[in-house]
Parts: sequence; C-alpha cells; structure tokens
Amino acid sequence: MSDRDDFRGRIGRDWRDSEPWWPPETTAPPGAPNVVLVVLDDVGYAQLGCYGSDIATPVIDGLAASGLRLANFHTTALCSPSRACLLTGRNHHRSGMGRVADLAVGYPGYWGKPPKENGYLSEILRAEGYATYAVGKWHLSPEAETDMASSRATWPLARGFDRWYGFHGGETHQFMPALFHDNHAVRPPKSVAEGYHLSADLADRSIEFVGDLRAVDVERPFFLYLCTGACHSPHQAPKEWIERYRGAFDSGWDEWRDRTFARQLELGVLPVGTELSPRPAWVRPWAELGDVEKALAARFMECFAGFLSYTDHQLGRLFSFLADVGDLDNTVVVLVSDNGASSEGGSEGSINDIRLENLDPASVAEMHEKIEEIGGPLTHNNYPWGWTMAGNTPFKRWKREVHEGGVADPCIVSWPARFAPSAGGIRHQFAHAVDVLPSVLELVGVSAPERIESVPQSRIDGMSFAPLLGPDGETAPETHLTQHFEMLGSRAIYHDGWKAVTFHPVGPMYNDGLNPNAPFDDDVWELYHVAADLSETNDLAAAEPERLAAMIELWWGEAERNDVLPLDNRPLWALINKKPDRRRDRSVFRYFQGGAPVPESVAVQVQNRSHIVRADVVVRDGVVACGVLVALGSALGGWSLHCVDGRPRYVHNLYGKRRHVFVSPEPLGPGSHQVAFEFEKDDGLGGRVKLLVDEVVVTEGEIKRFTPAGFNGVGVGLTCGYEWGPAVGEGYEAPFAFNGTIERAVVEVTGPALRDPLAEIAAILAEQ
Repeated sequence: MSDRDDFRGRIGRDWRDSEPWWPPETTAPPGAPNVVLVVLDDVGYAQLGCYGSDIATPVIDGLAASGLRLANFHTTALCSPSRACLLTGRNHHRSGMGRVADLAVGYPGYWGKPPKENGYLSEILRAEGYATYAVGKWHLSPEAETDMASSRATWPLARGFDRWYGFHGGETHQFMPALFHDNHAVRPPKSVAEGYHLSADLADRSIEFVGDLRAVDVERPFFLYLCTGACHSPHQAPKEWIERYRGAFDSGWDEWRDRTFARQLELGVLPVGTELSPRPAWVRPWAELGDVEKALAARFMECFAGFLSYTDHQLGRLFSFLADVGDLDNTVVVLVSDNGASSEGGSEGSINDIRLENLDPASVAEMHEKIEEIGGPLTHNNYPWGWTMAGNTPFKRWKREVHEGGVADPCIVSWPARFAPSAGGIRHQFAHAVDVLPSVLELVGVSAPERIESVPQSRIDGMSFAPLLGPDGETAPETHLTQHFEMLGSRAIYHDGWKAVTFHPVGPMYNDGLNPNAPFDDDVWELYHVAADLSETNDLAAAEPERLAAMIELWWGEAERNDVLPLDNRPLWALINKKPDRRRDRSVFRYFQGGAPVPESVAVQVQNRSHIVRADVVVRDGVVACGVLVALGSALGGWSLHCVDGRPRYVHNLYGKRRHVFVSPEPLGPGSHQVAFEFEKDDGLGGRVKLLVDEVVVTEGEIKRFTPAGFNGVGVGLTCGYEWGPAVGEGYEAPFAFNGTIERAVVEVTGPALRDPLAEIAAILAEQ
C-alpha cells in the first residue's frame, strides 16, 4: 500500500474543510547505536598485536581492550565471498560469490552478483532510519560492470548506501588509486609529492561523511562500512612508517612464528594445549636462505608492517573524531579481516605482481637491486610465503584454502556503552562471517525484514553471536554449530567442535604431487577435533572413519542446500567460457580527451598484437606541445603516446622492468597535426615500431618483447589527454594533461588478440 492510499487526513473542496497529514518518517529505535564495520584485507590471524603480533596496532588493540575478541572466527578464505557473507548474512555461494566475480560461471552459486533477495545490511539499516556510508574497497561488482558505461545495479548506492568513496576490484595502487565517488570515477585529491596515501584518504572521507551528517542531524545513527586497502598487496606505505621496522624481522619467519605463538598462548587467544602446526615442506627454513635472500625477505615484511601500522594510525584518527563529536561510546565497532594472510607473493616475494601474469617474475638479484624502492610508488610488492605462514600462526595453509590458515581470522567487537563489564574478554566459541549481520541487528534492536523494497527476502544463514558478548559470554553455548566451506575445489565442514577438510589444488602449486585434474572423490579428507585441536595438528581420520564419513555426508547435504554444486576447480574454463558480452566486436576504438579512465579489461587489447594509435591534435600558437595523448597503465607497466618539450614520444613500459622509448627529433609546430604510433608484430615476442607525424615516419625501431598479457595490476586503465600515474614514462609527472586539443584519438587493432588464460588466472587470483 502506498502512502497516498494510507492517507489519514481529510481532503475537502478547499483548505477550509481539509485536514493535512504527513506519512510518518522511519526512525531508528530509541538509543540505537551507530555501527562501524571495518574490513581489513589479507590480514592473517596472527598479524594484529591483540592476536599475538609484535607489529604495532595500538588503535585496534584498544578496540579489543574496550570490547571483545572472537578467537574462533571464520571467513570464506577469499575476498569477495567473505564480503558478501558480512553484508548479507548468507553463505557465499547463495549470494553468487562461490569465488570472485572475475571467475564467474553460469551456475547460481557462481554468477558473481549477490541477488536482491539477499538484502545487504546497509539496505536493512537504511530502511530503519540509518544513514549509510561505504568507504574503501567494494569488490562486489563483476569486473565487466565497473566502467562508466556499465549498469550501477551492483554498486554501493544501488545496494543501500547513501554515499560511497572507494575502489572496485581486488586491489589498487595505494599512492595513486583508481577511485570512485558515488557513481563516477575521480582522481585522488592530492599527489604523492603532497603526501597522499589511500589509508589516510579513506579516513578523511569517513570523517567527512559522518561530519556532514552531524552538521545537520546530531541524533540520527549511521552505518559506516569501511574497507581498507591494507594489507592487500601492493604493500605500500609512507617511507617513514616502513623505516620504523628497519631490522625488526631480520631474525626471520621461523623465529617470529615461535615468538608469536608463545604470545598467543600467553594472551589466551589460543586455548591451552594448542600446538603449533609444522612448517610445510614448500616453505624454506629461514636458516637455509642466503644473506641476500634474507635481506630482501626482511624488507618485504618491513613494508607489510609499516602498511598495517600506518593504517591502524588512520583508524585512530576516525575513532578520535567519533569521540570528539560524542559518538564513540554509542558505536558498535566490528573489525574483521576477509581471509587469511596471502601467499600470492610466492616463495621469493614479488616487486610487481603483473609480472607473474606475463610469466616473467623478477629474480632475487633484480629485486635486491631495488630493495630501497620496495614499498614505494614504483613497486607492487608482496612478501614471500614464509611470512604468510607466520602471519597465520599457528595454523596450516593460507588464503584461498580452507584449512584454518585460510579461514580463521581476527574479529573484534567493541561497544563501550554496553560492553564495559566484559571489556578485554576473549571468546572461543565458533563464529563465521555470516553471523555478523544477525549479530548487528540484534545489538541494534532491529529484526530482519521479510521484504526489502517489495522483494521477498531469503533465509539468513548466520546466527547472532550477541549472547557471547556479555559478561557471561565466556561460558555461553555456541550459537553456530554447523558451517560448510568451499573454495576453488577445496572443502571443509565444521560441526559441533569437529572439522573435516580436504585440499584440492587448482594447479601445480607447491610440488606436493597432488593432481588438480584428479576426481574430487579421490581427495583425501582429514578429520580434527578442533574444540581441542584448533590448529589441526592431530588428524583423526584413520581413528574415526565413521565420524569422518558422517561429516563428509553432512558436507554434501550443506553443499546442495547452499548452491555450492557443481564442484569446479577449473578457473581456466571460466576464463575461456565467459558470460556472453553484449558489446559487438570491433577493431577501431575511439577515446575522448579528459574522459574517465577505461578499465583495462574493457579497453582495446593491444598486448603483443599489431596495432596503430593515432591522435589528431591542434597546437595553439606560441605554445610548446606537452602532455599525454593516449595512454594505458602506470610506472608498473603500460604504454603512453605523448609530447615532451614539443616532441612526440611513445613509451612502452614492460611491467616496470624496462622502457622502450621512441622520440621524434623535431617538435610539433602550431596548427593541426596527426601523431601516430604503429606496432607490427613479428613471429616472436615483439615487433617493428614506427612513430609518425603527419603520416611521415620520424623514427622507427624494434621492441623485442612487447607486453604479452596484462599491462597493469592496480586498476589503472586507459586514459585520453592525461595519465593516471605514476607516469608510464620518465621525465614528466602524471597527470601530464595535454595542453592542446585532441580532436580525434583512435586505437586500431589489425591482428588477432593473443591471450594466455593460464597467465590470466594467475593474475586474477593474485589480485583478490
């Protein structure tokens, strides 16, 4: 029924015999708290101070001191699926997020789009009178729907948020992020030279949104969904924060892990009797590394630690602001990580993850030569998996896998006005990301609706853990008794203190002899009594075959009930058989001066392919032509056609490893000109190059290796008339906007598109 149908006034012939009436506005329950949900990225169980780390996280530790730590909290093992669980309270396959949307396939559990029947926490709270804000990483929209031509149906403002400031996808450059504000792309508000960093910017925007609310309404509660870029790669941070950890990790990951484990036991985060899982065979003992390898590995970890501590500091600015305006005491803060620590840096670490996609990883020697650049804007760094193992202490395995190292994560809940009697407590009952939504609703005093905007709502899978948060919560019974897990073919089931788990590889990953193409029925299941063996060190599968069989059968039942089936660990198949694209094939792409960045995934594909870039320009009288005509990527990889000191120039940046530069010997004069770059692919990895001005070749040469796969792994797309940055070439700073007029800019591809799906898989999985 509409408000007009429910009109309770009286309408006469004129105002004399009429009585006005206003439909009541929805307001939150009296005294309802604000809600801040902070989602850290790729932060392992052992990487916060209050969970045993020696990395400085005083702000987060303060939340734990004023609230409670859930020491047995779980996620899905991967980014987008965990975020879908947090916001919907439904299991991830039921939200179409069986894995990341980039690997969507045509089954309901894998469509990559949470349906409207699974209402978001933002949609529920806004309908109850809350102001709702999303800040930071989103990654709940398919990659093909993150450009300016796409539907916004899956973007934050279409899913219950009043405002959004952040980024799409799994990762972005921390000094020059690809940002969006509400429904459009925006540039960062400051440059690197001016001290910009994304963590500070996200804190600024959070403060701005709440401040804008409080300037008008001092009582309306708000929901802030704050998702940091930290600590996903690239592990970039201000240099002074990295320097704070100089030498802190020189003793290596084995000793760090032992010390952290001891602190976890001392803190009570781990139950008495928990054992440290053994170091896996594919992680080298620290003592076996050479001096160069140790120095490099230690520097990688210094950058991670600086990144985390700097982000913790920025969270402190937000909470200080909330205290200053009188909101903090009545704010429920839930802080989680989306999965276990990440192993995408591989055994040695990485200074540019896009090189993995191009099958040309940097050697230890090359990385060591650039050791002082690591953590800055010119690297895309990720630590080696020895630190991943340590970050998930005391557990086995890591992100993307469903042993505890992949799915056990920090979770802190603080509400100073309510939880003072139990402040600093630790709870060891099992909980899962789907439990966050029903827990918040119970704390707020709101029931889950049967409909949202006329859409009937599906069942909620989560169970509120609010009963665990009171002073008697330590002995309260578990509310979440059964939970299945599945990620890329690996599976697990938790039930009443027991866990059955099996690992199924997606490729030859660790030289462990496992066959990714083996039938799923051949997988070897393990069985653990995790109520007494949280770290999964005592496999009871042989001792309790009947229990194991029952657990496996329970898993299949949960899988059928939650859209997990069919099992499929073939990301290659998903890439080759993508969702049909309504856009027609074309060979000529036109771009427009000053337009929004075009994501690389939907821009013209010129990788190792014959192509021509043309720009018709006008140079004004008395002006020296300068600036970018057409470009794609950044200092980490890409290409750029531009003018420097009047002279046209083309730069091909081979994923930060080397630059191929072609420059006209003469500057452009005033008037109209056509500047063009031609690449004619050869039979190998490169091709011949021509730079032309007004259809005359001004220089030519050869690029022996043209970028074969992705150009850039941090969300920097194609731009016309400027670059996003950091600059593809040398001798100028982005955005380096063209100071003339670009009348027409086109890129024409004249050869077949060459793809390497195996490399694309590596890139997609590395960016989650």
